Amino acid sequence: MTLPVLSDVIAAAGRLRERIIRTPLISSASLSTTQASSIFLKLETRQTTGSFKLRGVSNTLLLSGQTAKGFVAASTGNHARALAYAAQQMGKPCVVCMSKLVPENKISAVRALGADIKIVGSSQDDAQQEVDRLVLSEGFLPVPPFDDKRVIAGQGTIALEILEDRPEVDTLLVPLSGGGLAGGVAMAAKSVKPSIRVIGVSMEKGAAMAASLQAGKPVVVTEEPTLADSLGGGIGIPNHYTFNLCQTYLDDIILLTEEEISAGISHAYWQEQKIVEGAGAVGIAALLAGKVRPSGTVAVVVSGRNIDMALHQKLVSEYQKI
Repeated sequence: MTLPVLSDVIAAAGRLRERIIRTPLISSASLSTTQASSIFLKLETRQTTGSFKLRGVSNTLLLSGQTAKGFVAASTGNHARALAYAAQQMGKPCVVCMSKLVPENKISAVRALGADIKIVGSSQDDAQQEVDRLVLSEGFLPVPPFDDKRVIAGQGTIALEILEDRPEVDTLLVPLSGGGLAGGVAMAAKSVKPSIRVIGVSMEKGAAMAASLQAGKPVVVTEEPTLADSLGGGIGIPNHYTFNLCQTYLDDIILLTEEEISAGISHAYWQEQKIVEGAGAVGIAALLAGKVRPSGTVAVVVSGRNIDMALHQKLVSEYQKI
């Protein structure tokens, strides 16, 4: 299968112009001072559904969803929220399959948008099996969370916006999970600016893409509870696109402890006045932990805000006491 290319991303950008928010790229005074570099935050937290996922979902539905009976997907939360919103806008039914590891706040938010929620098993692979069954039994259109050319092209539009706003960006930090975001952003960024350095950031606990890249092929990992819950899940075996994209275009991968992710969430709140979920805070966390030594201009993709607020309050309160 041919990988998505820059022209796919450019076409997606035109398609999405009236469907998504062009999110701001803001300077971070606190991080720029501590890192002795110019640090900018790409706030996908500002998207309508609270994360970058609306880009890939909207591109997919605009290309393929007009005649669909309904939509179905497996998701850890943010993809589900984006799909439920987009399906509601089109007036079509939506079923979302989730594992029992997905936080209740994300389940409730998706259900509030009219989606039918099915909790299946303890992993995204278990949830995906239910998706496959529903595609056959109900005839719904599957909308994959990451390993799909339409989804990847939609996520890649983030890179175009960053480089349009700040052509001088030398390094891009992007959350890494199944690779739809990281692969799409890295491919688009390097296609526009080959010299740019793109680093994927994930958690130490159950990072499937990192383990797969280390093994040289897609592998199965055990999912574990993590503050970066949106980065959980496997990459699929076989994987059609994202493994190759990440293998080809990512310059490095950084893995974070739970303590480092917590510090990233808390820093975003106290220093940037932003509510950010664990997955969205990993780029900030990597800088704070000294696991990235930036030079020049750095852009950090802050991918989402959809955190349980009781957990958020606990984390930031504990951080303030340190």
